[in-house]
Amino acid sequence: MHSPTWSSALQLARPLLLLLCASASLFYVYALSGARDLLGRRKSSKPADTLPPISILKPLRGLDNDAAASFASFCEQDYGTFEILFGAEDNDDPSLQVAKVVAAAHPGVDVRFVVESRALGANPKVRTVANLARYAKYPLLLVSDSDISVEHEHLKRMVEPLCDPSIGVVTCFYRTRAKGLVGRIDALSLSTEFLPGALVARRLEGMTFAMGAGILIRREVLEAIGGFAALADWLADDYLLGKLPSDAGYRVELARDVVDHRLGTRSLADLRTRQNRWNVGIRSSRPWGYAGLIFTQGTAAALLYLAASGGSALGWSVAAGTLTIRLGSAAYLALACLKDRSILRDLWLVPLRDLMATGLWLRSFFGNTVVWRGRRLRVGAGGRILAS
Repeated sequence: MHSPTWSSALQLARPLLLLLCASASLFYVYALSGARDLLGRRKSSKPADTLPPISILKPLRGLDNDAAASFASFCEQDYGTFEILFGAEDNDDPSLQVAKVVAAAHPGVDVRFVVESRALGANPKVRTVANLARYAKYPLLLVSDSDISVEHEHLKRMVEPLCDPSIGVVTCFYRTRAKGLVGRIDALSLSTEFLPGALVARRLEGMTFAMGAGILIRREVLEAIGGFAALADWLADDYLLGKLPSDAGYRVELARDVVDHRLGTRSLADLRTRQNRWNVGIRSSRPWGYAGLIFTQGTAAALLYLAASGGSALGWSVAAGTLTIRLGSAAYLALACLKDRSILRDLWLVPLRDLMATGLWLRSFFGNTVVWRGRRLRVGAGGRILAS
């Protein structure tokens, strides 16, 4: 039984909870509208002999799931001229050894390895990417996380928007692949939480951010924002690699391609650690927008409203309506935008994932320490890394 104090609090909160159910439902519907805009774009093409050469920058640390297959997918691109630079801070990094085996199996591909530990700021990933960029030969740089796998025409699809000279950065969505129940729950954070948020943001303010699954940037644009040094002390480097060029007057666009992300979540602790790093990065970079996510917590608000209504007919109607819109939009967005059919198997897990996400969202307001691939980082105002 509920205590009198708890019951009274729920009663007082009923109008607010009803507002949150309505706002979350509108958010989900607006995300569907954003998907329609994205899917309705016309395809442009460019003759193969005019495709510009690309330098692919692959920062490495630790060994990801299916690393060999992921690295090989970049070696097997159906593209004119490109090179791949793998970088690590330590010669003994296990992913570096895997990359060398993959490179040996693709002797016709221009692959190089850079092992340096130059101290450029507090962000370890940016340090490695900056070292790679110094050795890159070509005017287009593709920054791609080590746990990404792609199809043969990935480079063609990424470079396609650059036919428009006003576009300085191209990024792409990704499907998350995971094993085990906890991994599948964690993977839902992309297709059912991040994806609708990104679509709404793109519809409201345009693309002003980028995603580490793939960021293709013109070298002159990178230089205009101060190079990788401008990102070196910040946690949300992927976000800033889109935000800073956007602020400088360059357009950021989404590629038609969707890549695969290999998620290594094995336990609830892994899930909590990864989500906390993501949450703290967003909260510190966009504090008001992050606080505004309270209006998207539809599942938690629906269940609390049901409790506050004492299980009334209205309470059941509001809860059922909110969850129906939530699940329907989640299924459509994952299928239409990501071509991710795993949502059909895991749709029943979305409410559980939502409740976990609400808890982790609240938790992130009470700490500023994150862990990235075994390294503990303390984050200050604006997302600046204070110590590592």
